Amino acid sequence: MEEKDKLSIFVIDDSQYETRLTEKFKFRRPYAKPNPKHVLAYIPGVIQELRVQAGQTVKWGDSLLVLEAMKMKNDVTALYDGTVKSVHVQKNERVIKNQLLIEFE
Repeated sequence: MEEKDKLSIFVIDDSQYETRLTEKFKFRRPYAKPNPKHVLAYIPGVIQELRVQAGQTVKWGDSLLVLEAMKMKNDVTALYDGTVKSVHVQKNERVIKNQLLIEFE
């Protein structure tokens, strides 16, 4: 591949710009709109407590679970009123960032 092939050209306000894109940028995951019915782990950690179960009705602000990350206990709460469709984790389970924890109906 020639050096010229690695350049990308952008036009902004009638000005032409050349840039080289990194491999990380070229192979990035495409943007996906967040699903409001999914509660995801925002940081890797360990599930310390589960405070809901499938079929349970919750209100805004109710505690769903406790996620321990970096020696801190994070209380994950409901962002809106709803019914828990399924719980995808168990107590003492290690989770990764963006892992699905709880799904709402």
